[in-house]
Amino acid sequence: MKSWVRRYRGRLVLLVMAAGLVFWWGMPLVFPPPVEYMTVPVSRQDIRETVLATGSLEGRKQVNVGAQVSGQLKQLKVQLGDTVIQGQLLAEIDPVIQQNDLRDAQAGLDNVLAQKQAKQALLKQYSAALRRQQTMRHQDASAEADLEQAVAAEAQTRAELRALDAQIRQAHIKVDTATASLGYTRISAPMDGVVIAIVTEEGQTVVSSQSAPTILKLADLDTMTVKAQISEADVIRVQPGQATSFTILGDPDSRYQATMRAIEPAPESESSDSTSTTTSSTTTSAIYYNGLFDVPNPDHKLRVSMTAQVEITLGESKQVLAIPLSVLGARQENGQYEVLVLDQGQPQRRLVTIGRKDSVNVEIRAGLQDGDRVVMGDSMSAAAAQANSSERRGPPPRG
Repeated sequence: MKSWVRRYRGRLVLLVMAAGLVFWWGMPLVFPPPVEYMTVPVSRQDIRETVLATGSLEGRKQVNVGAQVSGQLKQLKVQLGDTVIQGQLLAEIDPVIQQNDLRDAQAGLDNVLAQKQAKQALLKQYSAALRRQQTMRHQDASAEADLEQAVAAEAQTRAELRALDAQIRQAHIKVDTATASLGYTRISAPMDGVVIAIVTEEGQTVVSSQSAPTILKLADLDTMTVKAQISEADVIRVQPGQATSFTILGDPDSRYQATMRAIEPAPESESSDSTSTTTSSTTTSAIYYNGLFDVPNPDHKLRVSMTAQVEITLGESKQVLAIPLSVLGARQENGQYEVLVLDQGQPQRRLVTIGRKDSVNVEIRAGLQDGDRVVMGDSMSAAAAQANSSERRGPPPRG
């Protein structure tokens, strides 16, 4: 017997060890560990619902100063960045052509005035002749035809005088137009502002036959306007009077506060003259509407065409019940959402009514109480996800 034990002792040890290993590895299958739930408490927080947009800055008042007459830009009185006041002389166009036009119009007026003086003298003569013919005819000392001729001559001269009066009015209009054109050769500032661009340099010839060419651009930089491009998905929730704020790329730590002033009723694509171009742009690209708001700029730190990262506040709720957005389940037909709440160690299904939401949390208006713990996940799901991730990664590379 002892010899048999000695003979098979090694095999018995191996058999006992194998049985122990099988029991060890099989225990989780027979007696699985309890599921541990990861939860987050329902707590009170401030929820601020916002819309993000990108915009650009421009002067609150911004005009293109152009030329209303043609000619060579003889002199430019300002430089880029100069501050000007309303009425200040900005540029002069060579006035020779306009001066000649004024002289020509004045000469035409003088000519018509001289013609009127001549006609008035002739009318005086014809009026005297008519009176004589009337006296002689009354005395039966002249023929009827002579009287008729005198009447016609006097009436014709009066009509010619009325025509000359009309020509005089036309000549005065021409003189006024020529005077105005001569004045247009001196280009003055229409408003207080800063020269933000010079489009036409001294010596260039401007032609205003079809449109007024731009000489320079003026802007009032004391107050800046931000044009925020709001997507068509968000614009229906944005209204004038809502609080806005923005930062600029060069100073992201400074936030400027303002109030939405207006929302343009049509997108920028509607300004296109071509119907086909507008139709194409609306079907192939996103639609954005400009939201306008103003911000003081006393130190002129903000500049034209700067990019603004805009945040529009749609509404804010103070110290309301809130949970993370990630724990919301499926949306129900009645508008509520499903969540799982840990009750006595077991997840229970609850339907909740939500309110405002930000990028992380959502307001709970009904369905949960302060201190409830909402299930975010469990240990089994986490282990399965980890296993699937390991399978996708595959075996480690060989050395």
